[in-house]
Amino acid sequence: MSKQRAASYIKSAIAVTATAVAGSVATDPSTAWYKKLDKPSWQPPSWAFPVAWTALYASIALASGKVLADAKEDDDVVQRGQYKRALALNLALNAGWSYTFFKAQKLGPAAIVAAALAASSSDLAKRAGRSNRKLGWLLTPYAMWTSFATALSTEIWKRNRD
Repeated sequence: MSKQRAASYIKSAIAVTATAVAGSVATDPSTAWYKKLDKPSWQPPSWAFPVAWTALYASIALASGKVLADAKEDDDVVQRGQYKRALALNLALNAGWSYTFFKAQKLGPAAIVAAALAASSSDLAKRAGRSNRKLGWLLTPYAMWTSFATALSTEIWKRNRD
């Protein structure tokens, strides 16, 4: 692997890791506030979230690294720039949901951020798929998980309106 290709993977991994850390810092399911929320029976067990997110973050870093490395190698400045902006927005929404839900304790806005994240994740998967069909499929579970998270976040909001 060339240094240029490796740099794309490393930068993607750093951005995704920073997002994961930011989200983890904001997320605390052990608070009294969170514990007393009325949650649906179909919410996954708490241990499932870090397992799922670890796999999803790895797929985002890998797919994004390859998309960006390929675009750089092909000297496709437009695709590279568009994908970078889409990834940056996606990662900001990703960490933003944790802050909106857990830190600010704003359930309605968190549901809206979750919906924006799901749309952004679907867009990211489509963009990756245009670069390489396998990369689009690699990001499909992310789009599906964030869509599920939107339904879950919305349901928690509905159940806990004051």
